Amino acid sequence: MKTLDIAVVGAGPAGLAAALFLHRARHRVTVVERFDQPRPLGSGLILQPTGLAVLGALGLREEIMALGSRIDRLYGADAASGRTVLDVRYDALRSGAHGLAVHRAALFSVLHRAVAAEGIAIATGSEVAGLDDRGGRPALLGAQGRSLGGFDLVVDASGARSPLRGLSRVPAEPRPLAYGAFWASLDWRDGFDANALTQRYRRARVMIGVLPIGRREAGGPQMAAFFWSLKPADAERVKAAGIEAWKAEVARHWPEAAAYTGQVGGFDQLTLARYGHHTLVYPAGRGIAFIGDSAHSTSPQLGQGANMALLDAAALAASLAAEDDVPDALDAYCRARRWHVRVFQGLSFVFTPFYQSDSRLLPFLRDTLVATVARVPPAPRLLAAMVAGTIVDPHVELRAGVAAAPSTVARGSATEGAGTRQDAAPS
Repeated sequence: MKTLDIAVVGAGPAGLAAALFLHRARHRVTVVERFDQPRPLGSGLILQPTGLAVLGALGLREEIMALGSRIDRLYGADAASGRTVLDVRYDALRSGAHGLAVHRAALFSVLHRAVAAEGIAIATGSEVAGLDDRGGRPALLGAQGRSLGGFDLVVDASGARSPLRGLSRVPAEPRPLAYGAFWASLDWRDGFDANALTQRYRRARVMIGVLPIGRREAGGPQMAAFFWSLKPADAERVKAAGIEAWKAEVARHWPEAAAYTGQVGGFDQLTLARYGHHTLVYPAGRGIAFIGDSAHSTSPQLGQGANMALLDAAALAASLAAEDDVPDALDAYCRARRWHVRVFQGLSFVFTPFYQSDSRLLPFLRDTLVATVARVPPAPRLLAAMVAGTIVDPHVELRAGVAAAPSTVARGSATEGAGTRQDAAPS
C-alpha cells in the first residue's frame, strides 16, 4: 500500500488507536475532533485480553496496567435472597487471562500522550457533518459548511451518533434500548472485592454495580465506577423525587452501597448513559471505514465495547498493510471483523434482557436454571471465554503487531495472543 492521506474522525480510544497504527505504517494521519480540547467521556470499563493485546502491540500495555485494577471475577447476587446468580472467573481459561478495569480518562490519556509524542496532527473544534466524495478523494464537510480534505481514506470513529454512518454500503441506525444507567466515578471504599466487578440484581429491573477502576493518573486516588440501571424515560421522575429518595432506594436493595451513594451530593454527579443496538453488516463505504461504536454499538452487559473498538483499529491497519489499494483493504477489513463482531453483538442482544428488562420470566430463568447450569463444565470456561472476548478468536493482535509495530509484536502477542488463541480453540 502506498502512503495515504487519512482522516480519523473522533479522538476516542478507537480513533486514537487507529491513528497510532496508521501513522506507524507511514501514512499521513490527521485526527479530526469536534471538541476544542479532546477529552474522555464516561466512567469505567474493562479491558479484556483482546483489548490488552492490541495495546500491547502499540507498546502501551505496561503503562495502562500501572493505572488499572486487575479483574479476576464477575460476581452478581440476588438483592433479596443473596443467592449467587453470576460467577464468571477468568481462571477457568487456564491461561493466566484476566481483565483490567480502568477509568476511561486513564485509557484516553495513555493513547493521547502516545499520539502527541509521535506528532500526529489533531484538528480540534472541527465538527463533521458529512462527506463529499465527488472529487475522487473524500473531503469532510464541517457543520458550518467548510470543507476539510480531501483524503485517500476517512476512518469514522465518531461514535454511536455518527453523522457519517449512512455512507456505509449497508446503512443501519441504532435501535434505542429500554434501559440505561446512572454512572459515577467515586473514591474506592474497602469492603468490596478489589479484583471483581460486583453486582446486585432485583429481577431485571434493578441492577447495581461496583467496579474498581484504578487511578485516573499516576499517583491519584484509587477509584470505583458505581452504576444503577434505570430507564432513561424514568430519569426525570427519579430526579424529581430527590437524591435522598434515590439513595434510600439503592440502600433497600444493597445496604453496603451506602459507602458509594454517600459520596453523591446531587444528581449532577451522576451521568445518565443511554444505550442503543446496531451492527453495520459492511462497516465500510466508498473511501470510508467505520470502527468502534459507529460500526457496532450495544448495551455494556458483556463489556466488549472498547475492546472491539481497539480490535477494529488494529484490523483496519493490518488490512491496509496487506492489500495494494483502498477498496481491497476495506473488503479485507470487513472480512477480518465479520464473525467476531456479529457473534458478540448477537450474544449481547440475547443476554441483555436477562439483566435489563421488564420481564419476570427471564430473570427467573437467570437466577435458577442458568445459575445452576453455569457451574457445570464446560460452561465455566465458555462463560469466561465469552467475557474475555475470545469465544470467537479475532486473530488480530499478531497481525496488527506485524503490520504496525514490529518492535512490540513479540511482547504483545506472547503475553496475550498465544493465550487467547488457545482459549478460543475448544469453543
